[in-house]
Amino acid sequence: MQSNNISGETTKPYIVKKCIALLLSCASSNYKFKQVHAFSIRRGIPLSSPEMGKYLIFTLVSLSGPMCYAQKIFNQIQFPNIFTWNTMIRGYADSENPYPAIEIHNKMCVNSVVPDTHTYPFVLKAIAKVIDVREGEKVHCIAIRNGFESLVFVQNSLVHFYGAIGQAEIAHKVFEEMSDKNLVAWNSVINGYALNSRPNETLTLFRKMVLEGVRPDGFTMVSLLTASAELGAFALGRRAHVYMLKVGLDKNLHAANALLDLYAKCGNVKEAEQVFDELEEDSVVSWTSLIVGLAVNGFGEKALELFKEMETKGFVPTEITFVGVLYACSHCGLVDKGFAYFERMQKLFGIKPKIEHYGCMVDLLGRAGLVEKAYKYIKDMPLQPNAVIWRTLLGACSIHGHLALAEMTRNHLKLLEPKHSGDYVLLSNLYAAERRWSDVHQLRRTMLKEGVKKVPGHSLVELGNCVHEFVMGDRSHPKTEAIYAMLAEMTRLLRLEGYVPHTSNVLADIEEEEKETALAYHSEKIAIAFMLICTPPGTPIRIVKNLRVCADCHLAIKLTSKVFNREIVVRDRSRFHHFTNGSCSCKDYW
Repeated sequence: MQSNNISGETTKPYIVKKCIALLLSCASSNYKFKQVHAFSIRRGIPLSSPEMGKYLIFTLVSLSGPMCYAQKIFNQIQFPNIFTWNTMIRGYADSENPYPAIEIHNKMCVNSVVPDTHTYPFVLKAIAKVIDVREGEKVHCIAIRNGFESLVFVQNSLVHFYGAIGQAEIAHKVFEEMSDKNLVAWNSVINGYALNSRPNETLTLFRKMVLEGVRPDGFTMVSLLTASAELGAFALGRRAHVYMLKVGLDKNLHAANALLDLYAKCGNVKEAEQVFDELEEDSVVSWTSLIVGLAVNGFGEKALELFKEMETKGFVPTEITFVGVLYACSHCGLVDKGFAYFERMQKLFGIKPKIEHYGCMVDLLGRAGLVEKAYKYIKDMPLQPNAVIWRTLLGACSIHGHLALAEMTRNHLKLLEPKHSGDYVLLSNLYAAERRWSDVHQLRRTMLKEGVKKVPGHSLVELGNCVHEFVMGDRSHPKTEAIYAMLAEMTRLLRLEGYVPHTSNVLADIEEEEKETALAYHSEKIAIAFMLICTPPGTPIRIVKNLRVCADCHLAIKLTSKVFNREIVVRDRSRFHHFTNGSCSCKDYW
């Protein structure tokens, strides 16, 4: 007589097939998955069954379920096949804790499980996330040994890995050795340079990609726009915008957010706002990008108004959003508002402040001249202050003339980053302002002895398809003669407007006339002279500078904007300055 017990051995294969079919049908529901799992347990299907375990893990990982759940199932499978190993690695690689993916791959190797083409992309993704260089190189060697290095999936993953860990040149070398360079490979190598602040190489590769007939997608545009933003290449960004409109990539949210960020970082707030307003679908990233963009461009009040609007729309601010909000308060001197938002961030939104938030608060106090309070704030911080925090205080000491506190701050920096040239320069400037020339010379001797090199100041401007770079006293440009003639004319016209050089900014023990000459040849002034002779009247001038604008250049550019009737936008190391008709958006909070 046949048993009616459907959990009997004769019916288990049928139940397994039924469970697998049910699992495949619940690919979008965690609740259904749990029901099927419970059903299989009640029917006595053992998890040690490779087939059942395989589909349980695959469905759970596809649902982004908890990996601890998947791990318990995996531990009970007697002989998992390569698909199951790969699924576990993929699940961990996509999770917040990718380290177990590396451990599982190592266990595979110990158990002599032969990997396939899908193993390496998943494990290299995990290694790239944790930035484990040695582990990545080890996997690269294993891929070569197993004969997988020439496969396109593996090569793409290697290019992405090396770019993500900061080794863009090795990523490029792997890319060059590829026989089949698909769009994924191009995106990976381009993004590798973009991530590592190599904008020139990013743009060069993009041009090469287009010439070879490879059509860019949203990921490509994000890398291109990121590089353009870093260089301040506004015209190039605009051309990218036109291309996006032409092929429909303006609907891609990631690319649109990158475009918004580009306009903000090129000082064109109106176009950034226009991109934001035209978004069919926005996100907290979109709101945050515009809030930060408004803040760094000197429109702090507007940034805070946008933050309020963001809240009314139901978007929940993130910790990065609050960095933008505090940045807005800092750069507009809104001390009380800054502290109110800092408290609100914790109490209302439950966001635990990170070092970036504390950095904003120190900057907020320092810019407002409350240097002693900033020092006390650092001492009372629950987090250990890093070099950026101390350097922010040192910068405030330099601006407001607190020499004793600057020396104390410098001692902290010596322990954290003893060879950072900017720290020597800031302290040297303070000594020079006090006319303590022997201390200035002693600092310079120390720099030479320690092998510390001062970062030279440079200014970048974009004209046509080229970005032109100028340094102080630069005479290397083909138009040098015309540039210096314009510099002389600028100085003549500015003096008629009442300009008197701020020779106190030349912190060297030299004659007054030499100081005036040194000021006239600062890189941003040379860049402006170049743009005045090369662009039609009324054309805005945009400059990207790697150091802070000095007080003399700030005054001179304000008057230049009035005399030549030009809008001049300067992005320095700290913020944006929008000069129009003799005034600046920063209201001298720099």
